[in-house]
Amino acid sequence: MSNDLFAPRIPPEVANRRPLADRLRPQTIADVTGQDHLTGEDGVLRRMIESGSLGSMIFWGPPGTGKTTVARLLSGEAGLAFEQISAIFSGVADLKKVFEAARLRRMDGRQTLLFVDEIHRFNRAQQDSFLPVMEDGTVILVGATTENPSFELNAALLSRARVLTFKSHDDQSLAELLNRAEAIEGRELPLTPEARVSLLRMADGDGRAVLTLAEEVWRAARRDEIFDAEGLTKIVQRRAPVYDKAQDGHYNLISALHKSVRGSDPDAALYYLARMFDAGEDPLYLGRRLVRMAVEDIGLADPQALVICNAAKDAYDYLGSPEGELALAQACVYLATAPKSNAVYTAFKAATMAAKQNGSLLPPKHILNAPTKLMKDEGYNEGYRYDHDEPDAFSGQDYFPEKMGRQTFYDPPERGFERDIRKRLEWWSKLRKERNPR
Repeated sequence: MSNDLFAPRIPPEVANRRPLADRLRPQTIADVTGQDHLTGEDGVLRRMIESGSLGSMIFWGPPGTGKTTVARLLSGEAGLAFEQISAIFSGVADLKKVFEAARLRRMDGRQTLLFVDEIHRFNRAQQDSFLPVMEDGTVILVGATTENPSFELNAALLSRARVLTFKSHDDQSLAELLNRAEAIEGRELPLTPEARVSLLRMADGDGRAVLTLAEEVWRAARRDEIFDAEGLTKIVQRRAPVYDKAQDGHYNLISALHKSVRGSDPDAALYYLARMFDAGEDPLYLGRRLVRMAVEDIGLADPQALVICNAAKDAYDYLGSPEGELALAQACVYLATAPKSNAVYTAFKAATMAAKQNGSLLPPKHILNAPTKLMKDEGYNEGYRYDHDEPDAFSGQDYFPEKMGRQTFYDPPERGFERDIRKRLEWWSKLRKERNPR
């Protein structure tokens, strides 16, 4: 007996109804929300359409910002044939078929707009295959990517296409989408004002997501039921933040965390640290980055910074998650509130450059050991003064190769512990001039 007999009966008008996001898809460029810098009155794309001349483009932006929709609208308003492929499901054979169809159209006097979704998924050779058909005008390429084109696309392809950045929806444009959804449905979302704000946050700047969430709310609500913020979280599973640990989301957040620490803003630093924890980042990776911040941005202005970061990493190893996360948070706040200095970082870079430029120079003979008679006869270790036997335990000798002369790489600022280091260096410099006048 067929199981279909026991399946719930769904009215055909409901079963065949298109998803809300599809029904609300803009019909003209003017209907697009959230991308005014591209589709508004003075937007780049609006100007291209008015000029009657489109060039190849790369649309770069997060999911749900309208990249596919805009590409389709462009082809319609410019009178171009529209072809769409996905780099995830297409290979060389598929590309050849698309290119051949575009060539046939061109012979009939019609140009093709080829939209390639997830274009960064094509390998280098596949990306190169677009170059001839772009150059001879067979296709106008519009590629869409969520990843940074500078890292993921060939330089040759980028040189022939303009990169246009799509922005995540803000609360205003997401709210506008909800208003349109309510208008087309003929009913309001059963949400309190606070729950409506929570819904917008759950969408994380994704227009498609906010409409999908709205549909879930309507499906779940019983007659006359209104959800508050707590009730919303129970009926709608919280959408995970858009965050790929191997791609832009990862690098953007760790960059924001590092710059917040460097900028002595513990509140912003804690916010980005919490976001990365929430997104599932490896806590030990964050521990390593905090150690890096300690040596790059605090340095010897507060020598305890490195000690505390290593201790926090050990504490996390000992406690695990989530208890150990507090140790990393404590280290993060310590770094953000510590005096800042990149003097050692800058000095090491300068010393590294000098080492590469003068790597063949021998140290001065007076500081080299003389383990053999020949080396002693050659003057090795001759004239070396043992600093501990000198007044103030300081001889003031020159330790650089003779052809280089003295160099200064480390210049500690008048901040934190480095204020004391600077005083010592100034004192030793004074003694050096007195004891080795030249």
